[in-house]
Amino acid sequence: MNNVNGILLVVGAMAAFALEDMFIKHLSVTVPTGQIMVILGLACGLVFAAMALFTRKHIFDVAAWQTLPLIRALCEGLGAVAFVTALSLVDLSTVAAVFQAMPLVVTMGAALFLGEQVGWRRWSAIGVGFIGVLMIIRPGLDGFQPETLFVVASVVAIAARDLITRRLDARVASAVVAMQAYGAVTLAGLVLISMAGQPVVAMSQSEIGPFLGAIGFGVLGYYGIVSAMRIGDASALTPFRYTRLVFSIAAGMLMFGERPDMMTVAGASLILGSGLYTFLRERRLARSLALAA
Repeated sequence: MNNVNGILLVVGAMAAFALEDMFIKHLSVTVPTGQIMVILGLACGLVFAAMALFTRKHIFDVAAWQTLPLIRALCEGLGAVAFVTALSLVDLSTVAAVFQAMPLVVTMGAALFLGEQVGWRRWSAIGVGFIGVLMIIRPGLDGFQPETLFVVASVVAIAARDLITRRLDARVASAVVAMQAYGAVTLAGLVLISMAGQPVVAMSQSEIGPFLGAIGFGVLGYYGIVSAMRIGDASALTPFRYTRLVFSIAAGMLMFGERPDMMTVAGASLILGSGLYTFLRERRLARSLALAA
């Protein structure tokens, strides 16, 4: 029963993240991306700071402010800049499709930098997934959009963040990690405003609703994922993270009139298939090691 509830929470969280992306893309038409990041970073950071204080976590614990957590926050900031920029320039469905390659990049990074064993089957799955990414981006072909490379940059930065997370001190509370992440998003937004010369615009009443939607759904998505992982088995819940692509495609079609072409659909299918195979392979290996022990 816990796994069923966990699956429902994961699916709900993925829907929330897709709606957050939709609101950010909508806002990017009239609000500079740096300003969006600053407002979201401040609002969500304050929410998680309040959560940390309410649950009596130590925000200024020395372990939370060592080099590794700060590098993680830096990766979060860089990933946010690239992701929000991509949302402002590229179809939501395309951004979501390429972003699904992130678990494959994490697996590859774990093998290259953390010394984890990855066999030829999973390397093959990673290769197939990257072919799917190339089918969506199409470098050198007529349909190539250079802006899609921002999504790739975001995938690399977020994958680095996740790899670093595996090495964080267990004493550092999740709410504190999230607060640091959104603090980095705020700082990255300020740097983007300064370096890109972006103006700061006054918000109209019509933009308050989308901002509240992005903030609310962002917090709900994070809370849903954390709650799901606490009540269910990760092996049962992980495949349902891919539902984010379905929700993002639906949001893109309904809100922005997007129509993914067959090459994008085929590439997304390769990414999803290779990601699920990699997950199932890792699950099988974990079971084998547990039986051997």
